[in-house]
Amino acid sequence: MVVASSSPASADQISDAQAQAAAISAKINATEAQIAGLAGQVNQADYKLSQLQGQIAANQAQVAKDRSEVAKDQSQLRTQAISDYTNSGTSNTATQLFTSNVNTSGIRSEYSSIATGNVTSTIDHLHTAQAQLAASQATLESQKSQAQATRDSLASAQSQANALANQDKATLASVDTNIQNLVAQRRAAQAAAAQAAAQAAFNQKVAASKAAQTQQATTTSSGGGSQSGGGSSGGGPTVTVAAPPPPSGVGGAAVAAAEREIGVPYVWGGTTPAGFDCSGLVMWAYAQVGVSLPHYSGAQYEDTTHIPLADIAPGDLLFYGPGGSEHVAMYVGGGSMIEAPYTGARVWITGVRTDGLAGVGRVA
Repeated sequence: MVVASSSPASADQISDAQAQAAAISAKINATEAQIAGLAGQVNQADYKLSQLQGQIAANQAQVAKDRSEVAKDQSQLRTQAISDYTNSGTSNTATQLFTSNVNTSGIRSEYSSIATGNVTSTIDHLHTAQAQLAASQATLESQKSQAQATRDSLASAQSQANALANQDKATLASVDTNIQNLVAQRRAAQAAAAQAAAQAAFNQKVAASKAAQTQQATTTSSGGGSQSGGGSSGGGPTVTVAAPPPPSGVGGAAVAAAEREIGVPYVWGGTTPAGFDCSGLVMWAYAQVGVSLPHYSGAQYEDTTHIPLADIAPGDLLFYGPGGSEHVAMYVGGGSMIEAPYTGARVWITGVRTDGLAGVGRVA
């Protein structure tokens, strides 16, 4: 809820609020630039983590593969050794190495040593490879842990920066609302002052018109002397000044109809509540009370009874420009009028303007 100030907002208040908004906006821009930089670093950290994870997975797969191959080789060597030892075939190269040796026990021992040595050598290679892979795995896991910590730290900094930016944005929204309220208060005060000045000027015009009208009536009706002893004194004839027609009851009703359309946009050529031009609003308002008027301010001027400004009453029309050809508005009382002013504006009530006023017309 906007609470109206007891005094209009000053230019300094608005300027200070605008400076505050500019400072907050600059801070938000700097924070968002920081957020963008952190986002890039987080993405880079995520990419590094994915690479390390891939290397770790590949390392683990290699360990499993080596173990499988050595287990397979170990089984094959033992099977081959047993087969060559138990079979007397001469096709096996390893067996033929010992065919000339009559010491069967020695042959068996030597062959068993060879077979066992082959297996032992393969296992030793496996252990060496596994040790290397384990060291590599430990290094990769350490790098992954460090990369994860870096990534988490960057993400935390990014989250904090986002929270700070959101706080600043909320503050900026509050300051912007305050600026809008201050500007609205100032404009309202300016509009009220302009309205009061316009009404004062209009009232002066009306008072001057009434004074002139009274003086003219006094001057033109004076001059008839008293009659005495069968003679008459000189003087001009008595002149009766015709009074304008009294305000009709439809004038107030037309004003009420027009006031219901406050806020309707100005539309050139418009004659309906979808949009009005100046003469379209007047024509439509009087049509609601059964009075037909043409859709042109100059023609409306010709179709109305012209009256002095001093006699203006609600429902009377104010015409501007030569012959009322440029604009028409409807008097609502209290020095104000209702009109559809111009493109981009809406139907409103404003103070009567007397500059360019061609005359006042009353709808009979």
